[in-house]
Amino acid sequence: MSRTPGNPPPGGQSPPDPPSPPAGSKWGSLLHASGWIVLVVATILLVAFFSGGRGRDIAYTDFQRLLDAGLVQRITLIGAEQLEGEVRDPDADLVRELRIHSSGRFSVNLPVTQDQTTLVGQWIETDRQYRERLQQRGETPPEPLIVHKRDDMSWLGPFLLNLLLIGLVVGLFVLMFIPRLRDPLGGGFLTSYIRSPARRYEKGKDHVTFNDVAGMENAKRELAEIVEYLKDPGKFARLGARVPRGVLLFGPPGTGKTLLAKAVAGEANVPFYSISGSEFIQMFVGVGASRVRDLFRVAKENAPSVVFIDEIDAVGRMRGTGYGGGSDEREQTLNQILSEMDGFQPSETVIVIAATNRPDVLDPALLRPGRFDRHITVDRPTWRGRLEILKVHTRNKPLADDVDLERIARSMVGMSGADLQNLCNEAALHATRMGRNRIEQVDFDRAADRVRLGVQRDERFSEQERRRTAYHEAGHALCALLQPHADKIDRVSIIPRGQAGGVTLLQPDEEKMDRSASELFAQLVVMMGGRAADKLVYGEPMTGAMMDLKQATRLARVMVTQYGMSERLGPVHYQIGEEHVFLGKEIVESRTFSEGTARLIDEEIQRLLVEAEQRAIHLLQANRDKLDKLAEALLVHEELDVEEVQKLLAGVPLTELQQDNTPSRAATAPAAPAPQTVPEPAAEPRPGLAFGGT
Repeated sequence: MSRTPGNPPPGGQSPPDPPSPPAGSKWGSLLHASGWIVLVVATILLVAFFSGGRGRDIAYTDFQRLLDAGLVQRITLIGAEQLEGEVRDPDADLVRELRIHSSGRFSVNLPVTQDQTTLVGQWIETDRQYRERLQQRGETPPEPLIVHKRDDMSWLGPFLLNLLLIGLVVGLFVLMFIPRLRDPLGGGFLTSYIRSPARRYEKGKDHVTFNDVAGMENAKRELAEIVEYLKDPGKFARLGARVPRGVLLFGPPGTGKTLLAKAVAGEANVPFYSISGSEFIQMFVGVGASRVRDLFRVAKENAPSVVFIDEIDAVGRMRGTGYGGGSDEREQTLNQILSEMDGFQPSETVIVIAATNRPDVLDPALLRPGRFDRHITVDRPTWRGRLEILKVHTRNKPLADDVDLERIARSMVGMSGADLQNLCNEAALHATRMGRNRIEQVDFDRAADRVRLGVQRDERFSEQERRRTAYHEAGHALCALLQPHADKIDRVSIIPRGQAGGVTLLQPDEEKMDRSASELFAQLVVMMGGRAADKLVYGEPMTGAMMDLKQATRLARVMVTQYGMSERLGPVHYQIGEEHVFLGKEIVESRTFSEGTARLIDEEIQRLLVEAEQRAIHLLQANRDKLDKLAEALLVHEELDVEEVQKLLAGVPLTELQQDNTPSRAATAPAAPAPQTVPEPAAEPRPGLAFGGT
C-alpha cells in the first residue's frame, strides 16, 4: 500500500529523515569539477602558447631575399640552429609571395656554421647598405635591424605537455579509484576481485531431478535423506538426528557426479551454487580464503541451499606435502573451507556436496565426520544402468523399430554416462548425415565404432600391409577362441580406424569382480598372439605389436608386484606407484624394496611375457590352417563378428560368409592395391557388428 509524504505511517511515528549527505561531499564534488575545468583550460593555453608564437617557416634563401629587400625589422636568434624574425611591411609584395602571416612573423632554420658572429655581421651590413641606398635617393630610412639572442626553449613545450598528460592520468586514478580502494567492502575494485565466482542456478531454472539421473540407484538412495532434510529440516530436529553436513562424491570421470548434485538441488527446489576448486586459487595469498567466506555467506543468506564444489582435490590436497608451508595460498584456502564447514549452526540448512576423481589425496581433516560425513562412490553403471541411461538420452530422439537398446547396453561394457550420451549424439549425427528421419540400429553401430575405435581412415594400404595386419589380428582372435579362460571376442577388423591399422575387440564379462591367475595369463597370451603370428608367418617380429607389448608388460608387472602371482616373490605387495583408477600420490612415494628385489621383479615379468609368447606360438602352430583361413577371410571381408569367425572355423566355406549382407568394400575389390572409390552408405557392414549380435 502506497503512502503520501504528508500521511504519517502506522503507529503514529514519523519515519526518520533520510541521511543528508555530508557538507564535505558537496564541496568535494565542486572541487572535482573545478579541477577538471582547470586542467582542460591549462591544456588549451599551453597548446596555444607553444603553437601560436611561431610564424611561418621559410627557407634561408628566402630569408636572404627579405634582407636584400630591406624588409627584416627584427631578428631573434634561438640557439645555434634557428631564428625568428619580423618584417617591416606585412603588405609588401615579397612578403605576400612568401605567404607570411599578417603578423609579419616568420622562422628560419640556420645553416650549420662555426662562427655565428660573422653571419650576424653580414646581416647587419646588408641592412646598413639598404638604408644608405634609401638616403642617397632622398628617402627616409627605417630603423636599423635589431638582433636579439635567446636560449633554446623548444624542449619546454613537449615537456609541459607530457607532464600535463601524466597529471591527467594520475588525477583520473586519484579521483576514480582511490575512493573505492579506501572502502574495499563497498562495491569497489577489490570487492569484485575477492567475491566468490560461484554460479547460482535459481529455483525452477534448468530443473534437474532424480528422474534425469539414471543408472545410479545406490547413489540416489544415499542422497534421498539429504533431499528430505532440505525439504523438512524440522523433521530431523524433532528426533535429535543430524543430517550429514557434507557429502563427497568420488568416482571415475563422466559418471554423473555433477548431475547428481544438481538433482539434489532440483528435488529439494533450493538455490544451487556451483564452483570449481581451481577457482579459489589465485596469485595473491588470501584471495581464495576471501572467496570461500563470501561463498558461504551468500549460501547462508539464501538457506536452505546446496553448495557444490567440483574437483575439490585442486584445493583440498593434503597439507604439508607441497612448497610454501602455511603461507601457501592453497593451504590457506583449505583452512578456510575447514573452518566454514565446521562452523555451521544446527539451524543453518546448507549442504556442501563435493566431487573428485582422487579421494586418496584429500586432507584427512576434510574427510572427518562433521565435515564430509558421507562418502558416496559413483562408479560406472552396469548393463541395467546403461539401459536406463540410454532411455534418458533417447527420450527426445525418434528411434526406428529395429533399435535394440538392451543389446547396445549389454555391449557397451565400461562406458560411463557421459560416454553413452556421446554415443547417442553420434548416432543422431550419423542419421542426419545419411538423410534419415529416424535413428536406426546401423547409426548406433557406426557411432559405437567412432566412439570406441575412432574415425575410419580412407587411405588405402598395400596388399602386403593388409596381409600382415590380417595375420596379426587373426593371431589375437585365434588365441582368444582357443583358450577357455580368455575373454570372448566381439569383432575382428582390419579396417584402419584412429591410430590403429586393425583391431580385435574383446567382450569382457562385467559380472566378474576379480580375476584368477589363469585368466590373467590367458589375457597375456591373447596380447602376445599378434606378435606370435608375425613370427610364425614371417619369421620375425613386426613393429605393429608395440602397443600389445606395452599393455602386456603393464599387466605382467601388476601380476607380479601387486597381485602376488609370482612363486619366486611370494605373497608380497611391492608398491611402485598407484595404478588404480583414482591415480594417487605417486609423486611423493618412493620405492620400498631393494635393488635385488627390483631385479627379481624384472626377471619374473620377463618370464611371464616369454611364457605367454611361447604359449601363443604353440596354439597358432597347432592351428595353422585356422590361422590362414581366418586371415584370408579378413582380406576378403575386412570385418568379421564372433558368429562369422565361429562359422569359418567350423568349416563353413569362405564364399558363404556374409551372403545375407551387401558386399563390403573389400568384397567389391579383392586384394587389389589400386585405390578404391568411397563406398556408398548401403555398402557398409551390416548392423550389429559393433555389438557382437545378429
